[in-house]
Amino acid sequence: MAITDDIRKAATDPTPLYFLAGTADLAVQQAKKVPGLVEQIRTEAPARIETVKNIDPNAVQEKATIRAKEAQETIQTKVTEFISILDTDLKKLGESAQDLALRGVGVAAEYAVKAKETYEKVAEHGEQTVKTWRGEAAEEIEELAIAVEPKAEPVEVRSEERPAAAAAAESASAKKPVAKKAPARKVTAKKATQPAK
Repeated sequence: MAITDDIRKAATDPTPLYFLAGTADLAVQQAKKVPGLVEQIRTEAPARIETVKNIDPNAVQEKATIRAKEAQETIQTKVTEFISILDTDLKKLGESAQDLALRGVGVAAEYAVKAKETYEKVAEHGEQTVKTWRGEAAEEIEELAIAVEPKAEPVEVRSEERPAAAAAAESASAKKPVAKKAPARKVTAKKATQPAK
């Protein structure tokens, strides 16, 4: 029964739909920023294109060659250093790997919690968005107003002081044809006569 309850709960839970609505609303908000970014790129593009045109290809090639040599030397020193550490202390490396794995699990759990919190926040945003789309925010305010107002006490209407509307309603209902009931069957029981002696 627990599985069917879980399935029923998952099928009736509106949170994923609220999450989608919240995501869509946030995407629309971000899309509204795009025209400003396009305009900024349009104004900056000519200056950047001029800068690229004025660069000497030989200077760029020399810089790239120097950086490549530096990177190669750095990589070679790091690799030799790593191999020497690996050869000298495998046990420490194993412990470090276990420690890193445990840290990774902790970090993954932390990110899972943050992801769930973010999911819930976006779902709440989506729920508010859906309420706004439906106009339910106004309905909630009306419900609050009704809850705050004191309840009206019922007033008795005496038959002598009946309003004309009530009398008219009664006369209208009296004019409607009423379904006739079939007459009840009479059941007659025969008396048993005793034979004469």
